[in-house]
Amino acid sequence: MTNKTISERRQFFLTIARATGLAALGGLVWSAYVDEATANRLLLRPPGAIKEEDFLSTCIKCGMCVEACPFHTLVLAKPGDNKPVGTPYFTPREIPCYMCEDIPCVPVCPSGALDITKVSTNNQLDINKAQMGLALVDSKNCIAFWGIQCDACYRACPLLDVAIKLEYSKNERTGKHAYLTPVVETDACTGCGLCERACVTDKASITVLPRDLILGKAGDHYVKGWDKKDEARVENATAETTTTKISQEKSVDSLNDMGDLLDD
Repeated sequence: MTNKTISERRQFFLTIARATGLAALGGLVWSAYVDEATANRLLLRPPGAIKEEDFLSTCIKCGMCVEACPFHTLVLAKPGDNKPVGTPYFTPREIPCYMCEDIPCVPVCPSGALDITKVSTNNQLDINKAQMGLALVDSKNCIAFWGIQCDACYRACPLLDVAIKLEYSKNERTGKHAYLTPVVETDACTGCGLCERACVTDKASITVLPRDLILGKAGDHYVKGWDKKDEARVENATAETTTTKISQEKSVDSLNDMGDLLDD
């Protein structure tokens, strides 16, 4: 076999190897994109995180929030995690958010992906304002709903009797016992995940998920007569409608006046 033939064969195999490598790399990139697109909705972000779509375009993946977390709750997504690479998140069943009063992860964010105003009250840091997620109880597998006494999630909640309450009901099956079952208050739950971490079942029967994934939206056309905020909203809407109507009537009157002048 001549040197020319050997060189041609070597070049042939190198070309195939390069093409195969590029195809495999393209497949991995596409697979990672698809996985990230489907996983985004399930991620729990640090306190103060802005809306997910804005978060992804704002977060510069610097890792400063991760470094600031004293409990190692936050981690950066790495290749193979099926999450947007380099972005911070946490898994409550492993390490929940321990609700630091000084919220060290938020002030260090240089990009605004973590908005300090979302965890503040009257310009004072307030971790109880955080909305990292919302706890959801699986009543089918939570042993408290079986009649077994368990208040692990309730006791673990840093907002005791505020974010999680125990609801009393009679156990009709036995006739002499009671159920004490956990109920999550959606307006108060911060999504810290301490309840999920404390759950005694093999797979947690109380799970924290992103709020947008759980909460519904009734629509602005529904009004709660007992809600002062709704009353104010209706009054404002009525006032705006009245102002618009008056403005339109004045415009019509002006046009009519102009028409009368032209006729004269």
